[in-house]
Amino acid sequence: MSKLTDVPKRILIGRALRSDRLGETLLPKRIALPVFASDALSSVAYAPGEVLLVLSVAGVSAYHFSPWIALAVVVVMFTVVASYRQNVHAYPSGGGDYEVATTNLGPKSGLTVASALLVDYVLTVAVSITSGIENLGSAIPFVVEHKVPCAVAVILLLTLMNLRGVKESGSLFAIPTYVFVVGVFIMIAWGAYRALVLGDTMRAPTADFHIKAEQEGLAGFALVFLLLRAFSSGCAALTGVEAVSNGVPAFRKPKSKNAATTLTMMGALAITMLVGIIALALVTDVRMAENPGQDLLKGGAPVGPGYVQDPVITQVAEAVFGNGSFLFIVLAAATALVLFLAANTAYNGFPVLGSILAQDRYLPRQLHTRGDRLAFSNGIVLLAGAAALLVVIYGADSTRLIQLYIVGVFVSFTLSQTGMVRHWNRHLRTEKDVDKRRHMIRSRAINAFGAFLTGLVLVVVLVTKFTHGAWVALLGMCIFFATMTAIRKHYDRVAEEIAADETPSDETIRPSRVHSIVLVSKLHRPTLRALAYAKLIRSDRLEALSISVDPAETKALKDDWERRGVDIPLKILDSPYREVTRPVIDYVKSLRRESPRDVVSVYIPEYVVGHWYEHLLHNQSALRLKGRLLFTPGVMVTSVPYQLESSEAAKKRARKRAEWNAPGAVRRGPVERRPKEPSGKS
Repeated sequence: MSKLTDVPKRILIGRALRSDRLGETLLPKRIALPVFASDALSSVAYAPGEVLLVLSVAGVSAYHFSPWIALAVVVVMFTVVASYRQNVHAYPSGGGDYEVATTNLGPKSGLTVASALLVDYVLTVAVSITSGIENLGSAIPFVVEHKVPCAVAVILLLTLMNLRGVKESGSLFAIPTYVFVVGVFIMIAWGAYRALVLGDTMRAPTADFHIKAEQEGLAGFALVFLLLRAFSSGCAALTGVEAVSNGVPAFRKPKSKNAATTLTMMGALAITMLVGIIALALVTDVRMAENPGQDLLKGGAPVGPGYVQDPVITQVAEAVFGNGSFLFIVLAAATALVLFLAANTAYNGFPVLGSILAQDRYLPRQLHTRGDRLAFSNGIVLLAGAAALLVVIYGADSTRLIQLYIVGVFVSFTLSQTGMVRHWNRHLRTEKDVDKRRHMIRSRAINAFGAFLTGLVLVVVLVTKFTHGAWVALLGMCIFFATMTAIRKHYDRVAEEIAADETPSDETIRPSRVHSIVLVSKLHRPTLRALAYAKLIRSDRLEALSISVDPAETKALKDDWERRGVDIPLKILDSPYREVTRPVIDYVKSLRRESPRDVVSVYIPEYVVGHWYEHLLHNQSALRLKGRLLFTPGVMVTSVPYQLESSEAAKKRARKRAEWNAPGAVRRGPVERRPKEPSGKS
């Protein structure tokens, strides 16, 4: 790589790391928690708001259902965390839901889980970044006015940080995550103290607003449907739980134990914060509406389209701490930051899953290898591109994006827990130890309940969110599934085609003869070099081949050939239509037809140039010929480079080396070495 591009790369992502330093990038629990749990922890910043937004359809009177919805979400969260603790112990290799489903339910189920997770990871980045932009916009209007470019800029910044490596990015992200968690707990504790002990009346900025209900007096099925829709929106708090099971290899030893502990810590923190924020939202009379400009009323009149609706957590913080107070500002800033950093969960999950899928030949092999900083760089870049595209398409609107959310994650939850039930059933058939059987039966019961509950939630999510945008996520899953299936078929077909046979084949039988052809346009130094190299190979038959498109040039070539006494026969093919490529291809094919067991070796002189624009002026015929000859069976193509003086420019741009070994440099003869300076030693 040239110095011109290598220096900026090192500045942006740091110096390259050796493969044997991979162990240094493993994470302790204190860093793993913000790295893998930031999505689940940060979701409490928008999940309560999504619940209240849905309930606002029936007016303020429906808000009294929010504690029960929160309780239902808590039950699901507790069940999922308990279930995934079984996963990380049983499958610590990092395949997570994909490995569990593939091993126990079959490849198609595994590919379904992988498709769902890939879609969900892309949505995690898009939703987290747009939510962070909206939270930051409550303090900085410029951000809201230009939220699409700001969101894309944040995605690019996170991408660069993750390209520097998991451990380094995790250390950077840990502080804002812990500040956010501590800030929320202080807010809950101080708010509870003011309400229960001091008896203070805390009022949110929207407490005096009224909500114009879209559907007054809902009852029966309509009310049940509304509550289920609110519950499905609140389940956004569960996103990111599966990332820990996918990231077990990134933990320090004992990996499974540390991952399970991190899962428990994440679940406890997320549940406490979610319940606390919803409780304070009810105490402070927070008002939210899906169309705030029209449905929020102040003094009987709509607040108007210019009104910017702050998130629930911002309104609660203002009521508890006071607008403009130090703690309010710190929590607002930490909330915006942690929402940005929540995308880091996907930046760690997507590349690892992509690497495993690439190893299984479902994705391009380039996603399997690690980059300079021992991170899966190609997967990181692919995730960033997909998320940025989604942000642009949906105008960085979190309300629209969140409707696409959580479908994929509950598909993976359900199939994973079902697979774990089959896993325990399989082991119970052979296990005789009583204590181990008792442990397996308990684990199976946890996973069975998890499969039932997450499957039920999946049905609720699909029913309540399908027409609101969930169909887009399902379409994305289908596209991923079809694409990965096609890639696997291609790799399988190629592997079958190139597999070495036990019996002799055309590839293993030695060719009877080698017929070498040197392509000639003029008798100049590149041609003489190619002729000399071809003679060195000692083929059974060697000839020079030229295509006649200009009689005068052809005559000059013949005369020069005879004058120099070149001892290689020159064959000239007429080309009345002034084509070069087709006559060469036809001639080579005719040789193959005459002697199918012969190999035809074609030598093509090429210029080595130093400037990009020179590539447009040279080697075009050679490129076309190589492109066609590559598809001709039994033909070998050899490029014979000749270094032009302009290639010195490329030499100067290259990285510092003790010796320049550019292609064709040998034509200049031995390199004169400068004599060593006296060392002063006798």
